[in-house]
Amino acid sequence: MAVQAQCNISSGSDPACYDEGSGPLAVIIIPSLLALSTLIVVSQIIWSFVTKRSSAQKITSSSSNVNEREHVQLDAGIGSLRPANVLGPLELPVQCTLEGVEVLQMGRYGPICMGQLKQDNTSTAVMIKTLKDRSTQSESAEFMDLVLFHAAVSKHENIVKLLFCQTRRTPMYLLLEASVPGNLLNFLWSLREDRCGESSVFSEKSVFLVAKQIAAGLDYLHSHHRVIHGDVAARNMLIGSAFSVKVSGLDFAFESRQKKKVDREQEANVPVKWQAPERMMRLPLTDRSDVWSFGILLYEMITLGSPPYPDLDPSEVLPRTLAHYRMKRPENCGAPLFDLIKYCCMWNFKDRPVYSAIIRLLDSYSYFADTKPLCSEVQIDVSEYKKKAGLPS
Repeated sequence: MAVQAQCNISSGSDPACYDEGSGPLAVIIIPSLLALSTLIVVSQIIWSFVTKRSSAQKITSSSSNVNEREHVQLDAGIGSLRPANVLGPLELPVQCTLEGVEVLQMGRYGPICMGQLKQDNTSTAVMIKTLKDRSTQSESAEFMDLVLFHAAVSKHENIVKLLFCQTRRTPMYLLLEASVPGNLLNFLWSLREDRCGESSVFSEKSVFLVAKQIAAGLDYLHSHHRVIHGDVAARNMLIGSAFSVKVSGLDFAFESRQKKKVDREQEANVPVKWQAPERMMRLPLTDRSDVWSFGILLYEMITLGSPPYPDLDPSEVLPRTLAHYRMKRPENCGAPLFDLIKYCCMWNFKDRPVYSAIIRLLDSYSYFADTKPLCSEVQIDVSEYKKKAGLPS
């Protein structure tokens, strides 16, 4: 009786506190429940492992599909670019034809040509970048990326526009809008032969007008797409009627984005007289490096296409620039414009203005700009120019 009383008081979970009639049942049920709960826990662990592994495989498969069939985003500004979605509307319509095609030069991927695009009884001047025959699969894929790049960044009035492309069959090519008169550098040279603007009045005020458009295009490239042009110069700008200007020459920008870096071969294609000090010293390229080149471009325009640093050979530019050498104020260049040139060409890239500030300064300075036509009696010898400018012959 004492033992029975003790068991009634103590916890019923104690195995010793069962009477003789319930003992065998407890011996069977309790181990079974323990085994069942263990089995459930193990099953949950196994199921969780299998589920996670399956999800990982799906993600890997999805990434593989993206790499094989889709062009992932260039950056947050450009967004996801898929050929089916982006290039479909840009494929050359069947009713369009190309006429008068002339080869200008050989490019990275194939011949670069000029021609006329015929569409609905209208004719448009175009530049044609083609992919050479017998290109490798890698070259074809890179050319497709070039088309996508132009499709993404050409949505601004001051960026050369991608009109159409042909990627569904060979030969593959893209059509970029051309301008008349065309290349800004050649236009500036033509003004020297125009006897001080008899047919086209290009003044210091015109320099501000053109410069503002170029700055707006470069600002768009960087602020919307994180694209650094890398080769800002008059030779890479297109000028049209009423001095409308578009930024062109985006090959350097595309190649550096593809490779995720700037290699020596790319850098060698940019003449040293247009390079900022940090570029000469092989330091990282920034948008402010473009601002330095923009200052050189202002010098080109106010001098009607003279080579920068006219008193220096290309080999002398680096040591003289390191010694803080600066170009002299050109003839016909007002103080506000020369101040802007010096501001853009500050030694420390952090001291140079951003494009939005440049645009504001161009707006305010234009009120003080001279309106008389710029002129120069010195004609340009192209071979001598290339030598002084450090351009390939």
